[in-house]
This record gives sequence, C-alpha cells and structure tokens, in this order.
Amino acid sequence: MKWDREADIVVIGSGATGLPAAVVAREAGASVILVEAEEDIGGHAIISGGNIPLGGGTSVQKKYGIEDSPDLLFRDLTDWSVVGPNGFPDYRYNDREIIRAFADNSALTFEWLVAHGVVFVDKAPDALGRNSLGNSVPREMHSAVMDWPMAYTGEPAEPAVQRTRSSGNGLMRSLEVAAKKAGVEILLEHRMTRIYRQAQNSGPVLGIAVDYKDIRLNIRGHKAVIIGTGGSTGNVNFRRMFDPRLTEEYCGLAGMPWSDQDASGELAAMAIGASLWGFYNQTGEFGSNVTKPGSNGCQYNYRHLQWMPGSPVFDRARATGLRVANWQDLILVNMLGKRFYDETGGQYIANNYNSLDPYIQGSWLNAKNLEWNPNNFLNAALAGIDDGHNGGGPIWAIFDSDAVAREEWVPTPPYVDIAAGFFFGANRLAISPRRSS
Repeated sequence: MKWDREADIVVIGSGATGLPAAVVAREAGASVILVEAEEDIGGHAIISGGNIPLGGGTSVQKKYGIEDSPDLLFRDLTDWSVVGPNGFPDYRYNDREIIRAFADNSALTFEWLVAHGVVFVDKAPDALGRNSLGNSVPREMHSAVMDWPMAYTGEPAEPAVQRTRSSGNGLMRSLEVAAKKAGVEILLEHRMTRIYRQAQNSGPVLGIAVDYKDIRLNIRGHKAVIIGTGGSTGNVNFRRMFDPRLTEEYCGLAGMPWSDQDASGELAAMAIGASLWGFYNQTGEFGSNVTKPGSNGCQYNYRHLQWMPGSPVFDRARATGLRVANWQDLILVNMLGKRFYDETGGQYIANNYNSLDPYIQGSWLNAKNLEWNPNNFLNAALAGIDDGHNGGGPIWAIFDSDAVAREEWVPTPPYVDIAAGFFFGANRLAISPRRSS
C-alpha cells in the first residue's frame, strides 16, 4: 500500500461526532487528519436547532436547583415502561452499555463543550426540543447562535438575539475554532470511499481512501480511524433495510443540501466486517420530527429553518418554501389526488420531563397516565396508493388564492421551486365541456 498522507488518528466527517473526536485526540498528543466530503464543516449538526440533551448533574442543572445524576439519567433512558401516545416505546430498545457510558460522561461532556468555547443560552434546562430526554428532570440546553454567518442565510443573526437564539451554528463553529487551535488538519472536499483493513475481515484497520477533485489519495491512520459520518437517510436502498416503504419519492431530507447522508461510513465499515446495532431506533415512530412538513413548494425543508437566497448552498436548495401557519388552508393529497389525512391532526411527541404525571420509573402503570393519540400521518403517507407498490409517492398540498392571502404567501421563485417540479400554479380551474345527451 502506498500512503499519500499519514497521521496517528484519521477522522471521517466534521459534524457533531467528528470534530469533538478530533479535538480530544489532538489534545491527547496524537496527530490528527480530519476529512470532510463537503465544502464546509458542520454536517447535519450545523443546521440543527442546537438542542443539546446532556444531564446527569451539569453545572447548569445545579445552578437552577435541578437534582440529577448519572444513575437517574441511565434509568430514564432505559425505562422499558415508557411509551408515547401512539404506543411506541421511547427507551425500551436503547443499548444499555452505550447509555451507561453516555450517562456517566454526560455532565463531563457539557463542561468540555463550555471549556472549548461553546456558548449556551443562559436559561434553565428544559425539554423544548422534545427528543426523548427522560421523564424525571429537564435536561436540554441550547447552544447560542453567536455571530458567525448562519448556514441557511449566509448572514449572522441580529446582535440582539445572538446569545438568546438556539442553533447548531454556534455549536459547530465553536468546535471548528477549537479544532484549528488544537492543530487538527481539516481536509475539505475529501470524500472517503474506502476503509483499509489488514485483511478483509480481520486484523487492524490501516487507513482510508478519499477522492479529492478526481484524485485518489490514501491516508494512513497509525493508531485509529474514527467514523463520524453523517447518517444514512439519503441512501434509498440502505434506509429500506429498516422500512421498505421509504422509497425514492421521499427526497426532502433534513440536513440536505448542506450535507449528504449517503451511508458511506456505514457501508465502508460493513465492507470490512462491521455490524450495525439498534435498528429499532431507525424505525421507532416517536418525536416531533415525525410529522407533517413545515413548508411546501420546495424539496428541502426542516421544521425550524428555511433555506434563504443568501445561503452558500441555495443554488442546490432552490427555494425557501412556504411556511404553513394554519393547515386548514391546505388540502393534502397523494399522487392520485386522494386525501389521506386530517390536515389539522396533531404531531408526534416524545416522552420528556412532565410528559407523564405521575411518573414512576419502571412501573407498568405509567402507560395508564397517557392519553391515546395515534397521530397516523406517517403511516397514512406511506400507506401506498393501492397499486401494489411500496411507498406512497409524492404528497401534494393544494390551496387557492384565498389561502395565499390568509397565509401571506408569495407563490413565486425564490419562495417556491417551479423549475424542479416541486410547485405548480394555475390562474383558473380547468372546466371540462359537458357532453350533450
């Protein structure tokens, strides 16, 4: 093997996994090369809401009189008895050993982030992000957006809200500064294509192959290769291993087009003998993100943001989308024009602090304190169109000019994506001539 570059540690991906791993390795004395496939750092995390679920007795929890511990956090996140209003369990299939490690290091991780420049909104922990943080105490904190240009606008937030608005932008840009200060070498536009192992399914991992502008490079990792890639939901065949209904029609994925989620890390690891655990958590129907889209008329939307023309990736996003204030202004239909869901129906929720009242850890009685609410938008959308095939096809939102006025929409580019076929408009309804008898 000919190696073009070498380091003690090679990290794949510059998101919320890769950047902290690179900083820790570098501060421990190792030389570190971090490769990132995209043109900028941050991955999916940089356009997230910046909601950081870390508990177990953080300094902020103590500041606001919240009593938490690693043991309490562990019990919360492995409680078999907790289910959501739709009957799905939030924590039952969590890996006990991983959750034990998370619980024991959760508070330490928060203090590490603060020590490395991450600024958090100065408020008591809460459960606003609603991502299954445990029912016993509030644990979620929020990284402040600060004064860096935001990925989805290309401009900094207004000074008045830079320390009060939550965003993954402040989290990832702070970690980028910490990585560069520590001496991590970051190689952008270097897409990992292969992980090398001494033998196909045995022996140590040696390094990786990357593509950089049509050039193949081999990078040696003397001590370790850390996979910190950004997910798999953009790979249709990969995600259909978990749920065969997730066909190619569903192309508006969170994180895109800033970062791809092509399963490259998972596939490269599996090619040298790795296995994947915890598939249930890929298909569990819980959390506020399993819901109706936040915008229509565009391919990419994420519930808490809109891609704006100033974004460095707006040429790929193509439209901001039309935010929906009142779903009674629209009719949702499948590709055959059939309605399939009550547009005013609620969202999925996840179990968090005060979701169950009273809450007793490990008690089968917890389920009795829930109000049954199946919220079947996901299953209705994926039910298919009675043609014998998987997938429900594209979903269309139909509305008229009165709805446009009520919602105060501008249904023209750059707000909607006409060129790529995600929006159609007409000045009148076509009237078919009546056949005379």
